[in-house]
Amino acid sequence: MPSFDVLLEPDMPAVKNSVDNTRKEIGTRFDFKGTSASVELKEKEKEIYLVGDSDFQIEQISTVLLGKLSKQNVVASFLDMEAKIEKIGGDKVRQVYKIKAGIDAPLAKKIVTAIKEAKLKVQASIQGDTVRVNGKNRDDLQVGIALLRKEFPDQPFKYENFRD
Repeated sequence: MPSFDVLLEPDMPAVKNSVDNTRKEIGTRFDFKGTSASVELKEKEKEIYLVGDSDFQIEQISTVLLGKLSKQNVVASFLDMEAKIEKIGGDKVRQVYKIKAGIDAPLAKKIVTAIKEAKLKVQASIQGDTVRVNGKNRDDLQVGIALLRKEFPDQPFKYENFRD
């Protein structure tokens, strides 16, 4: 029975490139010369650390980072930017952006109900942080993908594990 998985996770190499490009720009910009401004990606923890001398400098680094992410076609909604700016000693401050991966439960339920309400010949089930869609033939699954793209245009879903 053919199936595919609906995933919601960022392209980590593109995120890494964005952080590297941000680091390069910080190194060359005049307003960051002689400051402790830096950006670092922790891939295992899926976190981005922004370090600066003031809240304003953190905002400037964040603006540069978001610009670089958009150039790499990474949606900014993958970043959880809710963390507060914290002091880390001396006059330095730090902010941590967590990289979100996986479909959360409310969105997964919306996906399943959208597929059920469309009365397609496919079934959707929640598998942890992914949604698996099963159908009798490949054409039904392609109709399901088209439906998800139409119903959730703001979500950058990935469709993987397409099996026959």
